[in-house]
Amino acid sequence: MNIETEAKITAKLNEIFSFVFDDDSIRVTRSTSANDIEAWDSLTHITLISEVEDAFKMKFFMKEVVGMKNVGEMMDIIAERAKKI
Repeated sequence: MNIETEAKITAKLNEIFSFVFDDDSIRVTRSTSANDIEAWDSLTHITLISEVEDAFKMKFFMKEVVGMKNVGEMMDIIAERAKKI
């Protein structure tokens, strides 16, 4: 993924994370995980995935959702799907 694409995805994800967690101070990086955000539990994870899917007009497969270890893996899936559109 090129730097411009990563920057655009990161900016959008920051908006989504701020909205879902109701915290304007959240800034995600590729290494951000549920362990880094106190309010990130299974319920907010569902909301987060739904908001990301809506924002990027795509759907994650269940195996992807379960397998994501950090925001970087989410970004890679988003970037890959964007290439196919």
